[in-house]
Amino acid sequence: LARLQSPPIRTQARDLDRNHDLARGALTVMVNNIVGPSGIGIEPQPRSVSGEILDDLAQQLLFLWRDWCRFPEVTLSHSWPGTQRLMCRTWLRDGEAFAQLLEGAVVHLNHGTKVPLSLEMIEPDLIPTENELAFSDQNGGILRNAWGQPYAYRVYKVHPGDTFAWRNNRDIKIIPAERMLHLRRVDRIGQSRGISELASVITRLEDLRDYEESERIAAKIAASMAAYIKKGAPDLYTQETDAEGEPTPRDMRFRPGMIFDDLLPGEEIGTIDTSRPNTNLQSHRDGQLRAVAAGVGGSYSSISRNYNGTYSAQRQELIEQWTHYQALTESFTSQFVQPVWERFVSLAVMSGLVKPPAELMEGTIDDALFVGQTMPWIDPLKEAEANEVLERNCYKSGPEIIRARGGNPRETVLQEANWRKSKTDNGIEDQAPTVPRFEPQTQGQQNANQ
Repeated sequence: LARLQSPPIRTQARDLDRNHDLARGALTVMVNNIVGPSGIGIEPQPRSVSGEILDDLAQQLLFLWRDWCRFPEVTLSHSWPGTQRLMCRTWLRDGEAFAQLLEGAVVHLNHGTKVPLSLEMIEPDLIPTENELAFSDQNGGILRNAWGQPYAYRVYKVHPGDTFAWRNNRDIKIIPAERMLHLRRVDRIGQSRGISELASVITRLEDLRDYEESERIAAKIAASMAAYIKKGAPDLYTQETDAEGEPTPRDMRFRPGMIFDDLLPGEEIGTIDTSRPNTNLQSHRDGQLRAVAAGVGGSYSSISRNYNGTYSAQRQELIEQWTHYQALTESFTSQFVQPVWERFVSLAVMSGLVKPPAELMEGTIDDALFVGQTMPWIDPLKEAEANEVLERNCYKSGPEIIRARGGNPRETVLQEANWRKSKTDNGIEDQAPTVPRFEPQTQGQQNANQ
């Protein structure tokens, strides 16, 4: 084995994530908008041969899924939303992330859930690159067939970051491709390893960090400067001496409201103008952050925490930006969430925890809707009125609106029904919604208003 050296881009991106507040904030904003606090939602859609959704089967799968989401990975340290956020952050920062699917009985492994499935999250450091191995096939850690399809992965048994253990153990294990999930950000056809989302802005972020640090130091030095004594003409200046004829040091202590009553003839007090803090720092920083936001594909307002602007401007930025978040969500879902769900359903059936009904349409038991984060409302009243008009005119369905808000239509209806029944049982009158209804005006009303 050749001596291992971490890829420079990955190392720089991790340093920025750990030590630079702006880079860390940018990654956090993207993770929160891709995965969010509750993770990518799943709504099972198993169908009968007639095309109807089998509600009972969907509820069975959801019941087991909620149990599994408590301890989805081998360390039993992260919930399913936490696992998604950690994998997503690694995926964006390092450019790739790996996870091994462990199924059924595994030596010394307690799955901790009813369905015997666990994930082992693997950092990309454990998958060697071509330059790190001396194998003749030059495939590095990913073994592919003639069509470029991976069939196995080479994985270090010891993390290279563990210096002592790595010095004594550089053994490699082989994991079949069907048990490995590989999330990666690629820019070129045929690219086998991922590239960090921060790759194009690393230099800019490091320069901005250095510049802000220099400005902070300059401002700190400026705050330590008080004043100076301006001497008069030479014939007016007399140096005070002690009994031995040595110059006597002068000591003036600054205090609020002080009066200088011990100045010598011809002396006056002058203040030092350092022009710090730099008044152009904010505009320069904002310009650099706009470029960073464009490079990483994040929202400038969220990354910079600058929310100035009109409703229309903020709405336009949000709409354009949300398309990028949705594209990243789709990529993350297809590479990680969906394969995990499909394997989960398969194991639930194989373990006898779920019994497919006879009317189930073949191949639909693991069908599901994957619900990502929803675009936040800038003006809730306007958004609610718009959704009401769209639903009333059959341009948008109620379930579609609920899913766009990150909810499950079936559960929302059941919760609302139970809530209204509870109010009725306790003698509380159920009132109609108080949201004002939008009624389109006639041409005559519009002319009258004008």
